[in-house]
Amino acid sequence: MTDSIFIHSWAPDYVLADLRARYDVDYYNFFRNGAMPPEELARRIAGKAGVMTIQTAIPGAVIAANAGTLKAIASVSVGVDDIDVAAATAAGVLVTNTAGILDDAVADFAIAALLAVGRRIVESDRYTRAGKFAGPSFPLFWGARVRGETVGIIGLGRIGRAAARRARGFGLKIVYHNRNPVAPEIEAGLGARYLPLKELLAASRYVLLHLPLTPETTHLINAERLALMRKDAYLLNISRGPVVHEDALVEALRAGAIAGAALDVHEFEPNVHPALREMENVVLTSHIASADVETRHAMARLAARNLKAALAGETPPNPVNRVA
Repeated sequence: MTDSIFIHSWAPDYVLADLRARYDVDYYNFFRNGAMPPEELARRIAGKAGVMTIQTAIPGAVIAANAGTLKAIASVSVGVDDIDVAAATAAGVLVTNTAGILDDAVADFAIAALLAVGRRIVESDRYTRAGKFAGPSFPLFWGARVRGETVGIIGLGRIGRAAARRARGFGLKIVYHNRNPVAPEIEAGLGARYLPLKELLAASRYVLLHLPLTPETTHLINAERLALMRKDAYLLNISRGPVVHEDALVEALRAGAIAGAALDVHEFEPNVHPALREMENVVLTSHIASADVETRHAMARLAARNLKAALAGETPPNPVNRVA
């Protein structure tokens, strides 16, 4: 009997054709059609052996209701905070992600965001488009130096390390914070130095977040920690929105406690804090750090590979959990 799968994502035609040749496929392109109501999502998952999804909450109740039938959930992303992984593990459902495939794209974007906010590129773009560029350029948009400054990377995993390699090419000094220091040879290769979180925040001109969203990292950057940052510092969140307490960030920016911020992700995404939208010293993008064409296709291909392996009873390339 052919397995049935539900795809609640985007997938290129050639990936869909491959999956349709193997499975009974229910495909819903929610990028084109909009988010599916939770009750409809639960109905479409019911009876399926596999699910391929992105940016969609799959609660434990839905997973538990399909225990015994559902074998795998393949996320077309690195983060799986919208999937109840604990419930999946209890139900014997494999969860996979696309870790590794998007490291370079996200690291490229991190450096682009650093330059955009530090050198005030977006501010100057708006000024120029508005027809305000009418006089000498010398006094306009003096920004922050990059070379010789310190970037503090919180989360020196694969993406954090890729960002560190790029930062080193720009002549930035690199400090980092993890739950545990990385191996000395990795530090040496990156020219990176471990600091406790408080010390990193106090030392860094640029603070770059590359963290998964967990109970421990939710609101990691709060009022208390923003108060530790330099007044000429910039906060860059390229991880998950709720890592930053945005009300606290707004107050820090209003008070001049930090110089600016660049946010690709947002605490209540897709809603963006209205006060942040009004601030000239904040760069706001729409969760696009991995959005280059090649990487998006590679993510879909890897998610499909994960799903096929799991449904065949094989170990997928990117398992998140272990099941019996």
